[in-house]
Amino acid sequence: MYNFRLARQSDLAAIVRLLADDDLGSAREIVSDPIDARYLSAFAAIEADANQMLAVASDADNQVVGCLQLSFIPGLSRTGMWRGQIESVRIARGLRGSGLGSEFIEWAIAQCAERGCGLVQLTTDKTRGDSIRFYEKLGFVASHEGLKRSL
Repeated sequence: MYNFRLARQSDLAAIVRLLADDDLGSAREIVSDPIDARYLSAFAAIEADANQMLAVASDADNQVVGCLQLSFIPGLSRTGMWRGQIESVRIARGLRGSGLGSEFIEWAIAQCAERGCGLVQLTTDKTRGDSIRFYEKLGFVASHEGLKRSL
């Protein structure tokens, strides 16, 4: 029913709309036509980096209804284990609770496994209680404290 694929530059406007379509994103993102040049620059950097994957979920009409970014992170700890980092997950408001999010995350986990990652990690804002419960149902465990510092 849904297709998961690499994002194309032509998907950017839809992706930005998804990122902006919640309480936190509406204050952080810029929905404009033409699209803000910073999104174009970020897309080019992601596309050029073999350890980055910007993905979308599209419906039967090829409309973008979800997005996420995967980063494949090499590390020395745990005997050189690679990690998959899932970020910027969004599902179209009308499809939340439909199972699409679970399918998309499982697809992302499979991408990490194919790349040889030994674990998959993600962060979500502490104010997103529904998201936290969603990820816990998928087997994610709050095993670490995450900290951020704005620059």
